[in-house]
Amino acid sequence: MKRKIVIFDMDGTVLDTLEDLKNGLNFALRTCGYPERSREEVRSFVGNGAKKLIERGVPAGTGREEQRRVYEVFAAFYKSHCGERTAPYPGILQALERLKSEGFLLAVLSNKPHAAVELLCEKYFKNTFDFALGQREGIPHKPAPDGVFEILSFADVKKENALYVGDSDVDIQTARNAGIFGIAVDWGFRDRAVLQEALPDLLLSDPAQLADAVKKQFSGDFS
Repeated sequence: MKRKIVIFDMDGTVLDTLEDLKNGLNFALRTCGYPERSREEVRSFVGNGAKKLIERGVPAGTGREEQRRVYEVFAAFYKSHCGERTAPYPGILQALERLKSEGFLLAVLSNKPHAAVELLCEKYFKNTFDFALGQREGIPHKPAPDGVFEILSFADVKKENALYVGDSDVDIQTARNAGIFGIAVDWGFRDRAVLQEALPDLLLSDPAQLADAVKKQFSGDFS
């Protein structure tokens, strides 16, 4: 059987990180003298990386240098507190275990800072993911396909044997830009209507559906 890989987004897909992201953003805003944001506001801000989260979180008109200051406060705080209120979505661990038992390689590709991705994978998914990449300086973040291609190179897997799973329009566009099949999930940070408008290849509502959906997509190579 050919090597196949399932690449997952992290925030809103395998981990509910919203409360820790909210707390980190609000700590940075409060520390720098800005008003805090609600959970629903933060939910709408996430998906394009930590710097974009700060850009959306600070008051309109805040300059780039000041945004950088807020980001540095956020990054230092979040690095130490990113696992306090975070948890895998119900059923995700079972879905990942089933996919792994079926012989799939598993990976994470996130716009979250790389150090936080490594920490959270170690804490919640030890020995589950074969590859994990977060945002690093000089590497275009999603929806650019660079991270997908990097993982495929590491894994020695052709893109026709790869699949991407995420909870946002950014993830759907990432899969499209990489030329791979994209599954959207609606248990995360984006409403189902937003996902439908982005036209994913498939839209799921329950982690229990994941393994069967992946196997069906690759069924031509299964005996």
